[in-house]
Amino acid sequence: MSKQVIVYSTDGCVECNIVKQMLTEEGIPFEVRDVMKSEQYQQEVEKFGFMGVPVTVFGDQAVKGFNPELKELIAKAKA
Repeated sequence: MSKQVIVYSTDGCVECNIVKQMLTEEGIPFEVRDVMKSEQYQQEVEKFGFMGVPVTVFGDQAVKGFNPELKELIAKAKA
């Protein structure tokens, strides 16, 4: 797997935990970036055009929240 999946999240974020659980169940390795612990991570999320979390990134695709686009991203990450 050449590209890495990144999940921008915060502690106590229910949707973030669902996204991380989905990725784990699919066997997809990912890096967690807590936007509350790093201003750089906050800025990275804002560059994608989002103001909240979770934001899941794979390659040049970023998906906010838990929606059908996330399943597409997961499928690409598994390929």
